[in-house]
Amino acid sequence: MPIYEFYCPDCHMLFSFLSRRVDPARRPDCPRCGRPDLERRPSTFAVGSRRGEDESDADDPLAGLDEQRVEQALATLEREAGSLDEEDPRQAARLMRRLTEMTGLPLGEAMEEALRRMEAGEDPEEVEEQLGDALEDPFDDGARGTPRRIADIVRRRLPPRVDPKLYELS
Repeated sequence: MPIYEFYCPDCHMLFSFLSRRVDPARRPDCPRCGRPDLERRPSTFAVGSRRGEDESDADDPLAGLDEQRVEQALATLEREAGSLDEEDPRQAARLMRRLTEMTGLPLGEAMEEALRRMEAGEDPEEVEEQLGDALEDPFDDGARGTPRRIADIVRRRLPPRVDPKLYELS
């Protein structure tokens, strides 16, 4: 009986499903969040790792990061973000500073300027409006949006987490 891996983009996680059929027509729902029709992924044992061989890693500011450290930082900051007062730009800026300190991620000049202005109490929407396209990439020239959006960008550039549980594909 084959085991198939399915990816949930909402959870950024791989799930393993045991199938009674060789090529199941049905795609499962996410066991964690319930998202329907997960996308099937090749199993990791069937795909050779190219990490480290890819020359584009030289331009990737996330290359070489300790993934476990980043995941722990994101989990900590997500809990803190739950109590964030969205009306206080200083809190959002403080959370973003903590993310960069905990992960070692460098920020570009535009994001540094945006954080300085938010720490001074300026309205984030006004800062974003004035800095515009300079806030597209958090690790080049800053980031568009909230610390949660930046955390999501970081998480999506890391490999997906793997759920150790084996689920039944009916």
